[in-house]
Amino acid sequence: MADYYPPVGFHFSVIFELDQKSELDIQFQEVSGLTVDVEMESYVEGGENRFTHGLPTRTRYAELSLKRGMVVDSGLVKWCRNAIENFVFQPINLSIVLLNASHEPLSSWQVVGAIPKRWEISSFNAEQGSVVIETLQLSYSYFLRG
Repeated sequence: MADYYPPVGFHFSVIFELDQKSELDIQFQEVSGLTVDVEMESYVEGGENRFTHGLPTRTRYAELSLKRGMVVDSGLVKWCRNAIENFVFQPINLSIVLLNASHEPLSSWQVVGAIPKRWEISSFNAEQGSVVIETLQLSYSYFLRG
């Protein structure tokens, strides 16, 4: 089956390199934060008043945000709790894989050195029948596109 261009963004998986993980640890409803910026340093050239040179200095990566229906007990939850409750941070790598209709990888992003920065549980409301959503915000060193 031919893949259509552009690919859809709703068929993906997130694979954490954890020792203990459950099948639910790859299922997320939203992933955002695959963003990289090049920081620039301004350099003024003597005698040139029309513009300032911009020299690249380093790259800066945004924080990764992952949303899913709340999972009560999983390896990912244990990893987050260990960091937040015990202040033991164990950087891990993870892959975000965009899939086609046949569940085959179209593209992937390898995120390196991720640690939990924020863990949020959605509000509870007795007047709504909505699913409880947990949001994980991760800080990481960099990502590579596969």
